[in-house]
Amino acid sequence: MRAVIDISLAEILYEGSITEPRLNHPEGICVDQNGDIWCGGEAGEIYKLSKDGSSLELIATTGGFALGLAFDHNGLLYICDNKYASVYRLDPITRNLQRFADGGKVQKMRIPNFPVVDVKRNVLYVSDSYDFHNEGPGIWRFDLCTGEGELWYKFNLRFANGMALSVDGQSLYVAETFAKRVSRIAIQQDGSAGQSEVLISDLGGLPDGLALDGEGNIYISCYEPSRIYRYLCVTGELQLFIHDPEAHTLCHPTNLAFQGKHLYTSNLGRWHITHIPNDREGLSLPVRYG
Repeated sequence: MRAVIDISLAEILYEGSITEPRLNHPEGICVDQNGDIWCGGEAGEIYKLSKDGSSLELIATTGGFALGLAFDHNGLLYICDNKYASVYRLDPITRNLQRFADGGKVQKMRIPNFPVVDVKRNVLYVSDSYDFHNEGPGIWRFDLCTGEGELWYKFNLRFANGMALSVDGQSLYVAETFAKRVSRIAIQQDGSAGQSEVLISDLGGLPDGLALDGEGNIYISCYEPSRIYRYLCVTGELQLFIHDPEAHTLCHPTNLAFQGKHLYTSNLGRWHITHIPNDREGLSLPVRYG
């Protein structure tokens, strides 16, 4: 499979291995309403990176291990924390950081990995990776106002990881890392979880993060090997979007996020944020074999 974009066209937007603050092996990444980039660190750091990559600021820390991040429509940031098995909520203006949710009244989350905001239903979906060696449930749903929630999708998934809401808001895409697939879970009219189906299978890597472009195409970042796939929603074609055989510019990319036409990835294997051009407007870009 040939890559759509040559790895030489990707660039390191911000190299944070020796800066102050250090960019500490970022996993989660998202973009705010102003186009600035937010990411998390392995000691629970929550960073804000200017959209031009000129400055990095440490905004807050959970003291744990920050995984997936997502903003809601009010500009509040949700952070999944692996160490504390909880979701935190940050007000970027006041820098007030509070624990938002850790599960239901009886059952608790095990490995909250990635949050997705559903503005229409005013809820937050959170994938629970459950266990590295055994599959298990599932996807949680929390009220954005109260933080109250429940295990929404109760069936087993094989290390539920990154997620994305479909353009029409009627489905939730979920990366199942160790099954090397992406599943689609229907959202019923009453908001409950419907049936799931395998959308993409037999990926040539371990899928970690998901993101949609303006046309609803799904981008799938693989932790190993260091590559990104693109699934074209209209045709169902799976493309190798970009691949780094040296794992340098892309180094175990976990999550990814769009800022307009610009695609950014975090790199858990190093200390930088990568910027990748997108060919959605038909740019003539060289290709290479992955």
